[in-house]
Amino acid sequence: MSHEGIRIVSAEQARREDAEHEQMPTGSVTPRKVRVKKTEGTGVEIEWQDGHRSAWSFAWLRNACPCATCHEDREKTGRLPGEAKAKDQTLLKMYEAPVKPLEVTPVGKYALRFKWNDGHESGIYSWAYLRRVCHCESCMAKQGL
Repeated sequence: MSHEGIRIVSAEQARREDAEHEQMPTGSVTPRKVRVKKTEGTGVEIEWQDGHRSAWSFAWLRNACPCATCHEDREKTGRLPGEAKAKDQTLLKMYEAPVKPLEVTPVGKYALRFKWNDGHESGIYSWAYLRRVCHCESCMAKQGL
């Protein structure tokens, strides 16, 4: 009997993964208004059809990229979506340009795609994903974070 593909995860990780696959009501994952504040360099705001409002900074969104590579990297390092990678400690800090999108394009009627100034552009941020990673106070409380 092979045990390939079997992972041992904490109860918290199992709960989070179960929540990722839970179907949300249509009104919860359908935006009424989407504001991408590219010129201001601040982030994205969404007003959902169910009346909920979500907002993310561009830095948070870049660190929450849903592509397979970024997702695996977060899993390996134990980071939640939106958490930045730990920086190497150096004597002199190098300047790092703030994270911002060079382009933002809709993907059909279900998502946004960002082309980031660090060259990354493979993540597709679906409405369902964005609603699941909402980090407003009420959503964080529901997630137990």
